[in-house]
Amino acid sequence: MLESDDEEPIPAPTLLDTVANFFDQENWPYVRVPQESALTLAFKGEQGRWNCYAKTDESQRQVIFYSFCPVQASPERRLGVAEFLTRANYGLIIGNFELDFGDGEIRYKTSLDVEGNRLTPAFVKQLVYANVLTFDKYLPGILAVMEGMNLPEDAIAAVEP
Repeated sequence: MLESDDEEPIPAPTLLDTVANFFDQENWPYVRVPQESALTLAFKGEQGRWNCYAKTDESQRQVIFYSFCPVQASPERRLGVAEFLTRANYGLIIGNFELDFGDGEIRYKTSLDVEGNRLTPAFVKQLVYANVLTFDKYLPGILAVMEGMNLPEDAIAAVEP
């Protein structure tokens, strides 16, 4: 709570409000997800276009940002995609790729735990840009493995020169 000398305390913004404020500052359109503490938005990188999801958990003081692959891995390609994502995850410092073996959904996740701290748009910027730039870098390799054009180790070599 913020206080001034002669007024009632002003409540601190929620985590979701801070995330939304960042997107407003960046002029990125988003939609608030009804009944959730979340936003959805689209992003266009150099390698493609995909959907993103920002979720906050006030009780845990956590912010999570996802980029979703625009296509799902087919059942026959999931093991190859899993190998590619595991190879990619091994060298990543911020964030990680995830694969749902049930439906082939692929996403990249970055997150922050801000317990004991105040979330700022600058923190959100680091979280979001680390996510979308990493996803954009690896997307061609993911798609090459999904389309059967490259083996996972060759696709990683192509995106991690």
